[in-house]
Amino acid sequence: MDTPVIYADLNLSRTSRLENSSRSFPPQDICQGPSCHQLALKLGCAVILLLVLSVIGLSVSVVVLIQKSSIEKCIVDIQENRTETTERSPLVECPPDWHSLHNKCLGVFHSTSKSWNDSRSDCSEKESSLLLIQDQEELVSLWGLIQGLQKNDIHLFWIGLHYTLPEENWKWINGSVFNSDILKITGTPEENKCVVISKQKMVSETCDGENKWICQKELKPVK
Repeated sequence: MDTPVIYADLNLSRTSRLENSSRSFPPQDICQGPSCHQLALKLGCAVILLLVLSVIGLSVSVVVLIQKSSIEKCIVDIQENRTETTERSPLVECPPDWHSLHNKCLGVFHSTSKSWNDSRSDCSEKESSLLLIQDQEELVSLWGLIQGLQKNDIHLFWIGLHYTLPEENWKWINGSVFNSDILKITGTPEENKCVVISKQKMVSETCDGENKWICQKELKPVK
């Protein structure tokens, strides 16, 4: 009767040890719990944050490079402009008895009178052309020059503007069309009419009439 009791005790002890050992190991589905999900979420957020920071860093680098390139280009342009200015030196001047006005040299000839065509030919012989007026500001400056030269005398001066056919409009001798919105002409526009200027206005006159004239030429470098 003693033998069966001993065997019963051994079997219980072994069963108890197996149960205890099985409890000591972690369950197979432990990573499916809430803590595992939170860890994965944190890792995902960290990766996204790193990607965003990388993109921002690259964008900043590109902007810096573009700005640096623009600055370098500006520096090069400035240096080229300085070189151009230096190469153009010394300053320009007009021939004797000619007057500098709005980047032009003006020859005001009032000692004799000629027709419009003869005045144009005289300017060509002087390596110049009859005056071309760009805008109202230049015209006002020209009036000031004429008044200073003539004082109390009253003269009319041919300029490089005449009426052309078959276009039937005013044209400058360089082929450009007269802009009536900028400058105004007193008198009728018709065949064989050319324009003179007085101290105060631009007037339509017969081209065969004789008047003073004004030539213009470009400023020349000082040698």
